[in-house]
Amino acid sequence: MPLLLFPFYSSDHGPVVLDVPPTSPLFGYLAPGDVIQSVDNVPIINAHEWLKLNTLTYDNQLKNINISQHIGDLGVVNNTKGYCVSSLVMEAGKMSEMLESQHVCPSERTAFVKLSCSDNITLDDGQNETKLSNGRWNIYCLNAKDVVKLDKCGNGWGLATSKGSSCLCSQDEFCLAPVQEPGMVWVEITYSSPSHECLHEGNQLPVSKTSGLKETNCSATFIFVGDVISMAHSIHLTSYQPRWGPKIVAYFPNFLERILIWTFHVSLALALLNGLPVYFLDGESILEETLSHFTSLSPRKRKKVLRLCLLGGLLVSIFGLFRLLL
Repeated sequence: MPLLLFPFYSSDHGPVVLDVPPTSPLFGYLAPGDVIQSVDNVPIINAHEWLKLNTLTYDNQLKNINISQHIGDLGVVNNTKGYCVSSLVMEAGKMSEMLESQHVCPSERTAFVKLSCSDNITLDDGQNETKLSNGRWNIYCLNAKDVVKLDKCGNGWGLATSKGSSCLCSQDEFCLAPVQEPGMVWVEITYSSPSHECLHEGNQLPVSKTSGLKETNCSATFIFVGDVISMAHSIHLTSYQPRWGPKIVAYFPNFLERILIWTFHVSLALALLNGLPVYFLDGESILEETLSHFTSLSPRKRKKVLRLCLLGGLLVSIFGLFRLLL
């Protein structure tokens, strides 16, 4: 199909958003026509890679669960994703609290914890399991909208990290990791808008208080925290961008693909149906030709066997049809 659509559509430039249903966690943020560029700094070429990468991100989160640190009832620190935050910003947002509640930070702020830069990334601040069990932890309440603009650290950002696969930051900066609720996954999604105006400026992701936004012209990066599998399947995408024409032509490749898939399924069903050992179908001729290779049977016996097989095939087909209708 790509060769068929090549004169009219371009591909491998990122999946285009066709629809964002109201039930989607991205509703009110992404809009039809937006082009998804990357997830966690990994470029996205087509709609298939969008689903594959989000599934891989979720699987990696499950694998890293043993090396993630649990901060009492507050949540989990993903030790592979962090941001380089200056010491001045950290001190401004520092909050030492008894973690009896998950709501340590104000609703517009996100909780972060400092990581140490060793071979095995661990929580820093000189805190140990004893302090952890006592429920006291140094939490940095920062604005995710500002943090997302900073350099990344850690080795969980995919193929294109600004600092490489290390949690090292420049002088007077420290690697801070976001604290997540158990079962939640923190991902950065970058998209671009084809319109001449950025319609999403200042918009907040409605389902996550840890959402942030970084705008450059009509490009944006936002943070999604939640079930990435459900999120990835909640929007409708196409891998083909129209070279010209109204926006409605962007729906044609998906429509054509569904028609071809439906045609294939119908053709396969008709072929299987026609091959059944039933009177007046091609299955009767196939069965008769098969029985002719059994030379040990006389022509008379072959006819009897043929009639018995056709009768049995007819009864089985009728029974199967009734089972489908009931």
